Amino acid sequence: MKSNSSRRSALKNMAAGVGLLGMPPTLTNVFGATEKALGSVLNGQIRHSVCRWCYNKIPFETFAEETKKLGITSIELCGPSEWPVLKKYGLTCALPWGEGITRNLEKGFCDPANHDELIKGFEELIPKVREAGYDQVICFSGNRRGMSDLDGMRNCAVALRKLMPTAEKHNVTLVMELLNSKVDHKDYMCDRTSWGAGLCEMVGSEKFKLLYDIYHMQIMEGDVIATIKKYHKYISHYHTGGVPGRHEIDETQELYYPAIMKTIVDTGYKGFVGQEFIPSRKDAIASLKQAIGICDIA
Repeated sequence: MKSNSSRRSALKNMAAGVGLLGMPPTLTNVFGATEKALGSVLNGQIRHSVCRWCYNKIPFETFAEETKKLGITSIELCGPSEWPVLKKYGLTCALPWGEGITRNLEKGFCDPANHDELIKGFEELIPKVREAGYDQVICFSGNRRGMSDLDGMRNCAVALRKLMPTAEKHNVTLVMELLNSKVDHKDYMCDRTSWGAGLCEMVGSEKFKLLYDIYHMQIMEGDVIATIKKYHKYISHYHTGGVPGRHEIDETQELYYPAIMKTIVDTGYKGFVGQEFIPSRKDAIASLKQAIGICDIA
């Protein structure tokens, strides 16, 4: 076994030998290399979207203009009253939401007391989504309130199955979001990918899928890349967010997003990835620009 000094000498010589070939990029280089995202064509492996609520301080039309400059083609989590603005600026809505109980995180499908109102709301919303030219709409499980996981899954499936004929007729997918119940959404039922996949199997329709929120699932279960590989057939949308804190997705947090994006692409996914981090810096658009560059893998 070599002494520490010998090992240090060997490493020094190796470093000198490869120096002329160029050192590999540092994490700072990778996370910071985002200048191409503004005013140029993106690589096209990822279809870029952004969640409106994270930028509520910016007037909507101003935000629409700024997102187009970054190569983003979708602003999501927008309701029917906002869809005309998206059309005005040539943008789509990768994941719309409705109004009232259809966008209530706590009063969702796992509680039969909500079923009549939810079914009525989505029966009215789904045709509007298709008429606007969109093909997905977000939905939520709601909170447990003492209910077992199996009972909650069965209750969700009962109501969702009733909606599948309308969803299939209009070719609109209901997408249930996976949220963490550990930090942000206490008591939320759909808080693990395996539970969501089980619900997809129970509903039994291609028009019901999952929104895999990377931020939430890193907090709740970890193993992000392995989980995506295992359950990707149940996933029709992705969200980003830095852990901890749901801020920028650069080197200030614990996830390495280029590798996650590559995994998503390797599964054959053709949908959108929505940026859903809350900018912590004064220039929110600069943070968004940086995130698009990080996720725009070649």
